[in-house]
Amino acid sequence: MIKKLWENKLIRQIIRFGIVGGLAFIIDYGVYALLTQVFSVYYILASVISFSLSVIFNYILSITWVFDVNKKQGVKEFIVFIVLSVIGLLLNSLILYLSVELLHIHNLIGKIIATIIVMIYNFITRKIFIEK
Repeated sequence: MIKKLWENKLIRQIIRFGIVGGLAFIIDYGVYALLTQVFSVYYILASVISFSLSVIFNYILSITWVFDVNKKQGVKEFIVFIVLSVIGLLLNSLILYLSVELLHIHNLIGKIIATIIVMIYNFITRKIFIEK
């Protein structure tokens, strides 16, 4: 049963994307928590820094392990990845801001909410725009 599921390309990609996303989340959330809770960095700035670091990690593993990427179009795909990531960063920051400022949710919980929503956005957009 597990072998049969693993043979399904989409299921395999979702599992791999989940693993990469989980590791990227640990980087994003860990750096974010460290910056906000230990160093008292403003939560939006901390989110931009942590998100950016996790995007670099995510990019490397996404193109080497998750998605079928045409190696000849590396620069074009990198630019698309960056554009999608900047949109993801803006979406992440907006959701975090709304969670904290309007809904009065603690910033660490707001970061989790924003990350979950942006993770879904990332999978869908990378599947559409990066993998041909």
